[in-house]
Amino acid sequence: MPDTPSETAPVILGDEPGSFPHGVLADRHPAIVRQVREAFPYGPDRHRALDALLANCTGGVIEPLPADAHDRDRWAAWGLTEYVGRSWFDVPWLWAESHFYRRLLDAVGYFAPGAWQGIDPFRPAKLAELDAPGTTEELAALDRLAARPADEQLRALLHGSLWGNRADLGFRLSTTGAGAGGTVRALVADDGDALLSLLPPTGGSAATLCLVADNAGRELVPDLLLVAHLLGHGRIGRAVLHVKPYPYYVSDATTADVLDALRRLITAGGAAEEYGRTLWSALTDGRVTVRAHPFSGAPLPYADMPEDLRADFAAATVTVLKGDLNYRRLVGDRWWPPTTPFADVTAYFPGPVAALRTLKSDVVTGLDADTEAALAASEGQRWRTSGTHALIQVRS
Repeated sequence: MPDTPSETAPVILGDEPGSFPHGVLADRHPAIVRQVREAFPYGPDRHRALDALLANCTGGVIEPLPADAHDRDRWAAWGLTEYVGRSWFDVPWLWAESHFYRRLLDAVGYFAPGAWQGIDPFRPAKLAELDAPGTTEELAALDRLAARPADEQLRALLHGSLWGNRADLGFRLSTTGAGAGGTVRALVADDGDALLSLLPPTGGSAATLCLVADNAGRELVPDLLLVAHLLGHGRIGRAVLHVKPYPYYVSDATTADVLDALRRLITAGGAAEEYGRTLWSALTDGRVTVRAHPFSGAPLPYADMPEDLRADFAAATVTVLKGDLNYRRLVGDRWWPPTTPFADVTAYFPGPVAALRTLKSDVVTGLDADTEAALAASEGQRWRTSGTHALIQVRS
């Protein structure tokens, strides 16, 4: 594994009652199983499989994959052999979460031949977000944004991508106001200028952006808008959009979700349609490509990425990783002191890298001591998981 200071921080587990990771395993995962059970008219066999998963993930132990599982060897290499027979709460939380979704897809027949093969169990919720009135308002706001100078548009779209479905529907040019306590700014680290400096206004035709997507639906739309703007204004010549190879973490984006979001843009009319057609054209001529690498669904940090994925990122002008899960995988899902330098924990990454992340889990790096102290004084430790704070961090 590439050199990282991982030995200085313990891996986050879900074994402590009352902790955020424990709540995800004990409460959120069962709720997701019940939600999926009602999402489609699954038959008795699927219901039995979902009920078995519910019992296993809360009170059982990790079991081997079926002998005929298409990815049995891959998961063995990813740690399953080591963790079989152990409680879900006693293995790395990142691993347990990821494996839960792999098991959930088994339960609904996603991988097996039959009527439910390839049916995304989270699709109804994703489409509902795209069709929501709030999404229509966001897209209409693009018409007003189009009258602003290109640099202001870019910063607005960058913050829209950062905040996802918490973005101001008018694409405010700043989302760095006070946090919930009124004393701490919502944007707790802001390397936005450093990120934009990696994509200069001139000579951008040679620049390649890798964007590792996070959520689908209403959160994927601003990611696509940002890519379209960078292409349309010559800040990049090419973009590679990395998505999940199968439905994952309830709302993580797949190729199908990219197409749904693209169609939503094109049918919206106005500036949104122009952005959508820019992307459609770029996909057809190869300026934008979509990649669903198997490692995108791995339960491991990016420090363990395979060589072909490393080569992809090494060739990029900058790789931008979106969202909380990708941040956990980028820096390692560990109890880092929040003042641990972001550059130190990402030193292994094969090229310039940026994180756009709303804080929804415990891990965080790269804060200055004053910011950490103000957050703790204002909110205790809730600031780590509440989703009310965000960061833009860059290692160039």
